[in-house]
Amino acid sequence: MQSLAAFLAGSSLWRVVDPTPSELLVRAYLEFLLQVRGLADSTTRHHRRTAFGLLAFLGFDDRPEILKTLSAQSIEAFVLHHAATLGRSSPQHLVAQLRCFLRFLASRGDVPSGLDAWIDTPPTYRDEQLPRALPWESVQALLAEIDRTTPLGRRDYAMFLLLATYGLRASEVAGLELDAILWRSGQIRPSRPKSRQPLVPPLTEEVGAALVDYLQCGRPRCQHRRVFLSSRRPVLPLRSSAVRAAFRRRAQRSEIEFPAAGTHGVRHALALRLLRGNESIESIGGLLGHRSLATTGQYLRVHDDDLRAAALDLPRPATESRP
Repeated sequence: MQSLAAFLAGSSLWRVVDPTPSELLVRAYLEFLLQVRGLADSTTRHHRRTAFGLLAFLGFDDRPEILKTLSAQSIEAFVLHHAATLGRSSPQHLVAQLRCFLRFLASRGDVPSGLDAWIDTPPTYRDEQLPRALPWESVQALLAEIDRTTPLGRRDYAMFLLLATYGLRASEVAGLELDAILWRSGQIRPSRPKSRQPLVPPLTEEVGAALVDYLQCGRPRCQHRRVFLSSRRPVLPLRSSAVRAAFRRRAQRSEIEFPAAGTHGVRHALALRLLRGNESIESIGGLLGHRSLATTGQYLRVHDDDLRAAALDLPRPATESRP
């Protein structure tokens, strides 16, 4: 269905229909998030899903006037309905997004003010879960076993090498443009919509060779300016979800054991490797695009192996002296 929709949209065969009341309201909400709050596109997608979910739960398209009589009981019923299918920490994000949407509606006069204060945040504890990181040896082994004789292998190897070399997010890899590779100056300038902090690291020989190999022998010929494209027709730029899915497929097919098969684990593994190489937290945060050191600290939480290395031996019980 996605391929058919992309083909119809590219062929101008897609019939445009009038937007629903929910679409108009959510469109104004997303404009507020982008222009006023300055959120990244990747963050607004989660807010968009929550806003549409609440409006559908209330039946807003059939009864737009229902927002005027919205009560705390209806909001609580929506949270309970969706929280049943979520994990432990996800309801906290749901409540935060819901509060933001309710404050936006209250500023427009669509709902009574103060409804956002009636929602209790689910209790979670900071650093209660172990950090999700991949062993650096496993990352290198996964890169080494990719078959680079095929176009798909060349593409995946170049994408994963960017993850492991620069700690890019999956969205930053998917959004890499051809013009962002500065061949003459030997630099690379990936787009960073989440942090909006410029990053122009040197283009390493290994990364440059992988990109050249893919661009010359693996990338389909088309008019798109994105570096990484789909391997099947219709040829389209990859999304961040496709980058994550490609990594999961490679990890599942591999004989290497991964504690957490995700692209974010590669980012975390690089941060730990740099920390153990005596790099400063400031430089690591600059490479990862963090605005505060507290965010970088989330990537550098100590692993159980580090705890074992720092642990002291248990004291031996003193033997009783016998007369």
